[in-house]
Amino acid sequence: MPFNKVKPITILMADDDEDDRLLTQDALAESRVLNELFFVEDGVELLEYLERKGKFSDKTLSPRPGLILLDLNMPRMDGREALQAIKSNQALKGIPVVILTTSKQEEDMIKGYDLGAASYITKPVTFDGLVELMKTLGKYWVEFVELPSSQHD
Repeated sequence: MPFNKVKPITILMADDDEDDRLLTQDALAESRVLNELFFVEDGVELLEYLERKGKFSDKTLSPRPGLILLDLNMPRMDGREALQAIKSNQALKGIPVVILTTSKQEEDMIKGYDLGAASYITKPVTFDGLVELMKTLGKYWVEFVELPSSQHD
């Protein structure tokens, strides 16, 4: 069944590990998923980006994401705190958040879902695994999921 309305979405990744950010960028390119990918390094930057504060004030350089990939263990404000802030903000709570972390702790998973995460994924340990994950995420969020078109800018 062909999909007529495949529209790339903006993906925002919050992760303090530069290697993980670069690998994700390479994996997304390798997977041929046509999405824009932007990065922030911690929960504080994530909220500044989403609220268009400081260096993120220009919405052409920091477009509203259709999907957030969120690491849990980051400095300044971790992913749990950032997720709670996003889901308690009326203007932001509709953005799907996928937790992408190395943590396999059951309590992190439960808390993530309780706070409103759309999915909880443990980071693959190989580059090929990451490429496969990006393909799957891209296909799911771009081709299958219907997101409202009237999201706030």
